[in-house]
Amino acid sequence: MYEAYFGLRERPFSKTPDPRFLFLSHGHREALARMQYAVEERDLVLLTGEIGCGKTTLSRALMDALDDSFKVVCLINPRLTPLEFLSSVARHLGVNEPARFKVELLEQIGTLLFEYYEKGMTPVVVIDEAQLVPHKETFDEIRLLTNFQLDDRNLISIVLMGQPELKHRLKHRAYEPLRQRIGMQYDLKPLNREETAEYLDFRILKAGGQPGLFSAAAVEAVYTYSSGTPRMINHEASLALLECFGRGDERVGKAVIDAVMLELEGCWTTT
Repeated sequence: MYEAYFGLRERPFSKTPDPRFLFLSHGHREALARMQYAVEERDLVLLTGEIGCGKTTLSRALMDALDDSFKVVCLINPRLTPLEFLSSVARHLGVNEPARFKVELLEQIGTLLFEYYEKGMTPVVVIDEAQLVPHKETFDEIRLLTNFQLDDRNLISIVLMGQPELKHRLKHRAYEPLRQRIGMQYDLKPLNREETAEYLDFRILKAGGQPGLFSAAAVEAVYTYSSGTPRMINHEASLALLECFGRGDERVGKAVIDAVMLELEGCWTTT
């Protein structure tokens, strides 16, 4: 609707986790580097962060950065029993008919992992929203997957991603065996004020526009609303461009953001 008006090829603030639009703040760059290093070392890595901080987009960027020597399995619905989890991993790795019983299922997975090793490939299991894993026993199976190893290396890499409650959950002494297997971890933080301004310009540029579309006062208002959380920035910025287009303004000013804020506050006002 407003793309041509602002000289954009596409909408810059989509809610989908498109790695093309990943803004590498200091924190995001560090998180991605740690994830990539852990995967290359066939290690277990833990990435935590608040809702909307960009964890899923980082996982997509990680997948894009890995070459054909990696076999990536992404589980986006971790509400699985232990057997369901193992069956899902087996199926995604290439087992045509996962066994119905755990012992046979683990044998199938182990055989396949060794075959990948002989081919020079590293299987990577990415578990998104891992705080939703319902059973401690499922976490036990995640840990036991790291037992598939040779004398000098693991045969599989695992990436656990989730909200901060995942980290709090794993602090319980019942999860000590799993914690000891974590070779790398990172807690992803929201953007600061300067990064929020850079983020807005970055996504505008990626969409084909020119930087500076949001005034300094508008950037400050966006940061105040979002606290630097990328998903919230996207929501407000998208509405701001629509409002700006409707007004016929060439640039997003604070008045536009104020109007958007009234709209957002009205959506959640109860009577």
